Amino acid sequence: MAPTILTPDSQHRGLVARLPQRPRDLALLARFDRPIGWWLLFWPCAWGVWLTGTGLQAELVLWLLLGAIAMRGAGCVYNDIVDADLDRQVARTAARPIASGRVSVKAAWVWLVALCLVGLLVLFQLRWQAQLVALGSLFLVAAYPFMKRITGWPQAWLGLVFTWGVPVGWVALRGDRPEVLAALYLGSIFWCIGYDTIYALQDREDDALVGIRSSALTLGPRVRAGVWTCYSLAISGWGAAFWLLRGDPLALLAIAPAAAHLAWQAATLQADDPVNPLARFRSNRFAGLLVASGCLVVGNA
Repeated sequence: MAPTILTPDSQHRGLVARLPQRPRDLALLARFDRPIGWWLLFWPCAWGVWLTGTGLQAELVLWLLLGAIAMRGAGCVYNDIVDADLDRQVARTAARPIASGRVSVKAAWVWLVALCLVGLLVLFQLRWQAQLVALGSLFLVAAYPFMKRITGWPQAWLGLVFTWGVPVGWVALRGDRPEVLAALYLGSIFWCIGYDTIYALQDREDDALVGIRSSALTLGPRVRAGVWTCYSLAISGWGAAFWLLRGDPLALLAIAPAAAHLAWQAATLQADDPVNPLARFRSNRFAGLLVASGCLVVGNA
């Protein structure tokens, strides 16, 4: 196994790096310096909207983007409050604002409430059916930090949480065709399990030492096969959604670019390389765009 190289948890780049210490710590706590997280939360929202066949819906999509940024930040703050003791024992996360003591737990709760208020503003922009769907995710979000303590597959629970935007986006515009929605959501869950398994490769040694469970540890030497399987199921779910909506073999071509990209990720993944997994994980921002393009074409062509 290659020697471990610590991947920075935060890189203090861009606007965040120029902030004074206190607001910088709050920005880091919400991971505003790492936009990959809110892109991964946002793209399923866009998929749900654009596959409905109601056009671009630019205003709604922008509201959902704001909601993804705010609620991803709130989720990170909540996760760090719950995991502070564990974070202190993991090299990559020991310098996080709460774990390091730069931000108190009380201040973190205040910041969490502020971010949730932004999410509430976004919620009010949705019709009531979508509001109920969005609120249905609260239990999943609250339970997620504890999953790594009780199951070897916390990534499966994260898949339920992080792709909840699919039903929110869909129900915001239509309430029929639940089979299309179910297939799109199921594919999205497996996509999340796949990419977060890749992400978890960074922390395998520390996680094993402190008792944190992950799919990367559970799969062990079969991790690449596990990622292949998850991504194959993701493409199958998305392809099924396209087929159920249109019943046209040509519609399946719209998922081909995303399939090729995910195949590249899995084929080139090097689990023991300290840099390779993070690069593959971050490339899912582009994967999400490819799926979004497919949803827009299939839903509106």
